[in-house]
Amino acid sequence: MKLLIKSATIIDKSQASLHMQQRDILIEKGKITAIRKSIAAEKKTKVLERENLHVSPGWFDSSVSFGEPGYEERETLAKGLEVAGRSGFTGIVLNTNTQPHPDTGGDIVFLRETAKNHCTALYPMGTVSLKSAGEALSEMYDMHLAGAIAFSDYKNSLNNPNLLKLALLYTQNFQSLVYSFPQEGQLNPKGQMHEGEVSLKLGLRGIPALSESLRVARDLAILEYTGGKLHIPTISTGEAVSLIGAAKKKGLDVSCSVAIHHLWHTDEVLEGFDSDFKTLPPLRDKKEVKALLKGLREGVIDYVTSDHCPLDVEEKRREFDQAAFGAIGLEETFGILNQLFGPEKAVEILGRGRERFGLEKTTIAVGQQAELTLFNPGTEYTLTQKDLLSTSSNSMFLGVPLKGKAYGIIRGDKSLF
Repeated sequence: MKLLIKSATIIDKSQASLHMQQRDILIEKGKITAIRKSIAAEKKTKVLERENLHVSPGWFDSSVSFGEPGYEERETLAKGLEVAGRSGFTGIVLNTNTQPHPDTGGDIVFLRETAKNHCTALYPMGTVSLKSAGEALSEMYDMHLAGAIAFSDYKNSLNNPNLLKLALLYTQNFQSLVYSFPQEGQLNPKGQMHEGEVSLKLGLRGIPALSESLRVARDLAILEYTGGKLHIPTISTGEAVSLIGAAKKKGLDVSCSVAIHHLWHTDEVLEGFDSDFKTLPPLRDKKEVKALLKGLREGVIDYVTSDHCPLDVEEKRREFDQAAFGAIGLEETFGILNQLFGPEKAVEILGRGRERFGLEKTTIAVGQQAELTLFNPGTEYTLTQKDLLSTSSNSMFLGVPLKGKAYGIIRGDKSLF
């Protein structure tokens, strides 16, 4: 099949002659075969035209949760991948918060086989420890051979320092990446939100910024001792930015990400006790948000993630201290980043990450397999329930004015728009 994209503004800084230029793009059998100012549509060619159409290399998200297996009522793999694609993401890294936890090669094969015919590529992670219990290493090499792209116990912190040491040492044999969630849980037993003025006012148990910086400092010290590749997901404090920046200057192989909601909201939104704003790490105060934005601009923070985490309504509509942590975010990520940084920077941020996981970086060039995101950066709207694509509705951006929306994606001979 031939697909002709008409009059699209290309955003791809790696292609200087095409960047910010309006072009027609012809795709045949999943490959880009022509990029010109005007291409005539031949017979049996599907023509794609949209208002204010922009196209970029496909977006990538390094931290996404669905529900299957075990929590299909939250979101199945099929539905989640559709949500990701319609939100502009051609590739997502799948978290390990399922039941059972993916801790064997067979679990990874199941995830890959279930997702293989979808337009958005799913890259599964395996757990660091058996059943994410934090005691014994999982079958990491078997999972690597089966296609696990990295290893993570999701938001179960690796409390045993020896476990992290062994994981970093062992994965050097096959150059894989280890995630370590940055929270020292003993500093915040039963913590519900950021520890500060707002938590005192509301009478809720706090999670101090110190719990993050202590764990980051410990993990970086272990990384310096062992070597290996470490990723610290969803940091939320300025001190974490400083520690990771210093580690990078020392040459340590560390990367980090920030969740989209930590760049926009502060803990003040919790004054209404709305559990949709309850996340881990918790929303922090204005000082921390400012430090995170600076860390992203300066390149210390490597990636922005949606940290998409669908939850059933019964898990959220409880007393605040009983409600589950987590929020969906795939649909809203571009609309927030576009407001914060403009379309060129937003697209550049959303295109990061593949190389860290050993994947090939995508670009818009003749001869390349098509892996494209189609979007309108000028669409302005206020997010409502009808805009949500996910099975779950636990969004913290309902009622927020957004700018920019994805039309869909093209990956190889598959498309979703």
